[in-house]
Amino acid sequence: MNTSSIVVFSLTGFSATVNYRVTLFSLTLLCYFLILMVNISLILTIISDQNLHEPMYIFLCSLCINGLYGTAGFFPRFAFDLLSDTHLISYVGCLLQVFVIYSNAKVDYSTLVLMAYDRYLAICRPLEYHSVMSVRRTVVLVTLSWLVPLCFETLVISLTSTLKLCGSNINKLYCENWSIVKLACGSTKVNDIVGLIFITFYCCHVVCIACSYVQLVNVALKSRAGRKKFTQTCAPHLFCLLNVTTALLFDLMFSRYGSASLPQHLKNFMAIEFLIIPPILNPVCYGWVLTKIRRRMIFLCRKSMSLFKKRLF
Repeated sequence: MNTSSIVVFSLTGFSATVNYRVTLFSLTLLCYFLILMVNISLILTIISDQNLHEPMYIFLCSLCINGLYGTAGFFPRFAFDLLSDTHLISYVGCLLQVFVIYSNAKVDYSTLVLMAYDRYLAICRPLEYHSVMSVRRTVVLVTLSWLVPLCFETLVISLTSTLKLCGSNINKLYCENWSIVKLACGSTKVNDIVGLIFITFYCCHVVCIACSYVQLVNVALKSRAGRKKFTQTCAPHLFCLLNVTTALLFDLMFSRYGSASLPQHLKNFMAIEFLIIPPILNPVCYGWVLTKIRRRMIFLCRKSMSLFKKRLF
């Protein structure tokens, strides 16, 4: 009966950044510029080279596009808040940020599953690879890897938007669904059940990836060529999977079970780690390890430098 309509939320996590505004703002701009540079470079490299128009590289391109999509929902707003004296965000803006950031995390996992399936077919069933991973099927799989997470997150946001809230303080640097749900006055059983279903669904993704890699390791160990192919194409995928999983577990554990006794700056780092590390390391890792991409990027860099010198002199 004492509830009121929430118009804005207050992001209280910025209380620990007051004394380091300029430094953090500079690091934020540098980090965002780095994310844009490495992801856009890899996307343009894959698009511009006909030899890279293969399922593995298309999935990688989708992963990089998703990295740009997710960070766009965090970095511009975060940079603005660092220099602001008030850290308020509108109700609609908060829900939109939740949608972008967490649909990004879901798309990441969907794409990593597709990449694991692609490597399984390429190494364990090479004779069937081109018939199974046709252009049409690749397009369908990429579309589903985006469409399903976006639909899931739309459902989550719809359920959250129906809750009556008794508070407006979110103890983070950005809007997060579980933090909003904890502000609810009444029962949140439906939200909890739906959240548990989605967590289980994406845990099944991890199981699928693990099963595919058991098969991959068994086949790769049988031949020198198989081991080489596994090292070149699967090692970066495993690294990216570990990177994303660790970052998301940090965020999940902190959101649901985080202790109030933890220092605010540590809470802030745990909350934003999955928005900073994976978008930088994923394209760098793949760009460095995959020979075709590395050679193409070196060629484009040399070509650009050559054109620059000609125009300069």
